[in-house]
Amino acid sequence: MTSMIDLTNARILISNDDGIDAPGIKLLERLAREFSDDVWVIAPSMEQSGAGHSLTLRRPLRIHKRDERHFAVDGTPTDCILLGLQQVMRDTPPDIILSGINRGGNLGEDVTYSGTVAAAMEATLLNVPAIAFSQYFSGDMIDWTIAEKYLKDVATTLVKASWPKGVLINVNFPEHEANGGAKVRISKQGQRKIGDHIAERHDPRGEPYYWIGAILSELPEDPNADLRVIEQGHISVTPISLDFTHYETVDKLTKAFP
Repeated sequence: MTSMIDLTNARILISNDDGIDAPGIKLLERLAREFSDDVWVIAPSMEQSGAGHSLTLRRPLRIHKRDERHFAVDGTPTDCILLGLQQVMRDTPPDIILSGINRGGNLGEDVTYSGTVAAAMEATLLNVPAIAFSQYFSGDMIDWTIAEKYLKDVATTLVKASWPKGVLINVNFPEHEANGGAKVRISKQGQRKIGDHIAERHDPRGEPYYWIGAILSELPEDPNADLRVIEQGHISVTPISLDFTHYETVDKLTKAFP
């Protein structure tokens, strides 16, 4: 079990997948500085949405120091956390890592694609408690109001409660609050994927190319699924285990291979 963290005295590392100049990470840094004055930012120099938990292995990585506590990495969110903990902050390790605030929800199967969640995964693998934050939106413009309003209270309650090692916390804020305000709902990872919209185009030479578009989906029936919680105007908080083992199947297959 992770020990309870005093955010007022914590060394906080922030990362994301939208890039170091994204509005969401700037908002997260501002909110984190209301907890502590020891806040560091190590994030991708360019957008890495959809990078998942990928490492850069076949080219060198560069760390661009912007000032004493801001560093841009020309790699993935996972690269950022790895280099942050083992290089930039190796002598001054963080007490907690906050990832986000992602531009868009990380719900259902999104957690396997998301670089924002992947940053929290890498932190968890390296035994640093981590929370991923995402702001859901469905239109053309994103409104950060709900994340800004609730993030500090959510983070404070989470670190007081603590959670086991090998687990990260995935938080999603709804686009619109429910009547009476958004409540925190402890939810499970939903399932919605039934296909992607693939758009085919042709370049000036007539050769085809493709854009992967929006996920074609339908909401799960389970009212405790993260997707349903967000639809209802509440804040989804989902503990995610890095142990993917399905233990019932382990037992079954153990009997099949005596």
